[in-house]
Amino acid sequence: MTFRELVVAYFQYPAIIAYLLLSAVAIGVFLWNPAPVVPTAVAIGVAMFIYPLVWYVLHRWVLHSRWMFKVPMLAATWKRIHYDHHQDPNHLEVLFGALHTTLPTIGAATLPIGWAIGSIWDAPVGGAMAAFATGLLTTCFYEFVHCIQHLAYKPKAKFLAEMKKRHMAHHFHDENGNYGITTFLWDRLFGTFYDRSERPAKSPTVFNLGYTPEVAERYPHVARLSGGVATGHPRRRGE
Repeated sequence: MTFRELVVAYFQYPAIIAYLLLSAVAIGVFLWNPAPVVPTAVAIGVAMFIYPLVWYVLHRWVLHSRWMFKVPMLAATWKRIHYDHHQDPNHLEVLFGALHTTLPTIGAATLPIGWAIGSIWDAPVGGAMAAFATGLLTTCFYEFVHCIQHLAYKPKAKFLAEMKKRHMAHHFHDENGNYGITTFLWDRLFGTFYDRSERPAKSPTVFNLGYTPEVAERYPHVARLSGGVATGHPRRRGE
């Protein structure tokens, strides 16, 4: 895949179009009710800083938890937003998160912070919109890097190649680490950053996240939605 083909594929996803449209709306609201330069810059900076931490926390302790599939009301959500992605990491239809889960998360992570910062300068709406637009555009960047990591594109930039290497280890070697997408700072700080040479044994749950056939017998909600529990490497199933 060429870089041009990657870009074309990326902009065909409805989720990306939705993020860009919403960020344009947020910027429009900001221009209608702007905040001064200082709170705007602070809101943008804080949103950019907090975003990877929020992603790390959600990725590690929610998406990789083993409690969501036990709750009937959450089983379908967990299946769609992460189980299916790990079952077949290169399945493009589930590469991006579902909007009904990503948009509330982006809003919750950025709007209150932007509102609080803007309120100090009596411009809560402008601050909130600056932070929200930053969260949406950061998501677009995250998803573009995520495309690079999962599609048949070999990045030339060393830092992108390194990101892809770490993320592929998360999907194909050991899911218990390398939770970052564009930065592994929080992995390093929380002790979950690793190189494959440091973990010679492959995780037996790298593709099912612990939702094994035995677990499915007790908590069948995801299995019913999936038509069973797939086992083994996704590229070798059916051989």
